[in-house]
Amino acid sequence: MLHFGKVAAAFTVAATLFASTALAQTVLKSSDTHPDGYPTVEGVKYFGELIKERTEGRYEVEVYHSAQLGEEKDTIEQVRSGVLELNRVSMAPFNGTVKESIVPALPYLFRSEEHMHKVMDGPIGDQIKTAFEGAGLVVLAFYDAGSRSFYNRTKPINSVDDMKGLKFRVIQSDIFVDMVAALGANATPMPYGEVYSSIETGVIDGAENNFPSYDTAKHYEVAKHYSLDEHTILPEVFVMNKAAFDQLTPEDQEIFRQAGKDSVAKQRELWAAKVSESRKIVEEAGAQITTPDKQGFIDAMEPVYAKHVTDPVLQKMVDDVKAVQ
Repeated sequence: MLHFGKVAAAFTVAATLFASTALAQTVLKSSDTHPDGYPTVEGVKYFGELIKERTEGRYEVEVYHSAQLGEEKDTIEQVRSGVLELNRVSMAPFNGTVKESIVPALPYLFRSEEHMHKVMDGPIGDQIKTAFEGAGLVVLAFYDAGSRSFYNRTKPINSVDDMKGLKFRVIQSDIFVDMVAALGANATPMPYGEVYSSIETGVIDGAENNFPSYDTAKHYEVAKHYSLDEHTILPEVFVMNKAAFDQLTPEDQEIFRQAGKDSVAKQRELWAAKVSESRKIVEEAGAQITTPDKQGFIDAMEPVYAKHVTDPVLQKMVDDVKAVQ
């Protein structure tokens, strides 16, 4: 027993998983904060189906939805350290680690979801993927998360003036905190799972997210006013621990990369359907949806860009994004 204990201690989690030839199948764990059936969860499940099929069952992916393995902040650390092999997470929490991830998180940068797709599917997306490898992660896919807008329990938001003094939950990102401050409101970063009760009890006035999240987390029950300002069209990122990826053979690495690409089309199709379904659900439940004049919101973002786009590399990326037609 002592001998086996020493051997076990000598291996990292990733190496143990991939070095074993005695096992007919290697099971990879993937985390997601969203519930079962959510488009990102289903996108990763589809990725897993492709992996199982194309490796003839040598690899299988187990998807842990509904934050079973922790909230995003926790699972990001788990996948970087190799405790988890795979993770689907918002890109914004990486802003302090991967500077190139700042660009897609900038408010009002993308003109539409189609514009975002062209950017992330092209050279700029490849540049961001390469940057993630420096953080010990391999990007397998960029998934849709639609446009994020503000919602609250207090009143309709039709202009920047209506934002003043309200408290909004934001994801853990300095850009999001500064965006809310620039609009005259107060930002409160907190885990996604705490938002419902915090709005219900008045700890915060509201939050910001897309229609599917507003629906599936039932936030429309406690925050009836949804303002379609569409401040960010931030893609989600599906990543793999780089040490685990490097243990794959070159042939299997290509299978994993291609399966990631192929899962994107499936996820986008599911996402578009879910957005329509969720908007209908929340409207029928009594949510009040307004469309403010965005120009005032856009004008207020000047200090956010001035603070976060100081690096020449990032400035060029911003200019390149705007040039994509």
